[in-house]
Amino acid sequence: MKILCIGRNYVEHAEELNNEVPKEPIIFMKPSTAILEGAQLSIPAFTTDLHYELELVLKISKTGSRIPLEEASDYFSEIGLGIDFTARDIQSRCKEKGLPWEKAKAFDGSATLSGFKPIRNYDKESIPFSLKKNGATVQDSHSGLMIFKFDYLVHYCSQYFKLEAGDLLFTGTPKGVGRVQSGDLLEAYLGEELLDKVHIN
Repeated sequence: MKILCIGRNYVEHAEELNNEVPKEPIIFMKPSTAILEGAQLSIPAFTTDLHYELELVLKISKTGSRIPLEEASDYFSEIGLGIDFTARDIQSRCKEKGLPWEKAKAFDGSATLSGFKPIRNYDKESIPFSLKKNGATVQDSHSGLMIFKFDYLVHYCSQYFKLEAGDLLFTGTPKGVGRVQSGDLLEAYLGEELLDKVHIN
């Protein structure tokens, strides 16, 4: 199983981190060991600035390479939520030196994954999702604000990587990312439905 992730796919999120808005999708990857087991995340000892980033996640349903854009929707049928945890201090230091930043994004337990829902139950152009931190909403957005939409992301990624059934595609986070501390509770919603919760230790 591959975990493909898209960076800076919402204009306001790119701006809040003072990043350039991309002209094409920014892809990075996480290993399968990045998926958090259970509902508790211990803040790694190597970071003092761990951030949450809630994302809509597509589950790839069949194998394909160099998928035509007009056929991309045939390669996914389920959607869920994931939190991409980022060691922002590590990432910033790596970026300053022009180095890859996998150790800030791909460490063990750096991604939560909810259950999945049939995507046919939603309007792909306006799927709402939100994150609450200790009961207060910190991220609240919808798929219509993505720079690069689902079909295009599947098409684009498949030009470089063979997509296989069961692969996961994290589609980017909206504005509102922030730091977590020990004792925090994160609750992820798809529409009005609570799909996932994570306790921070």
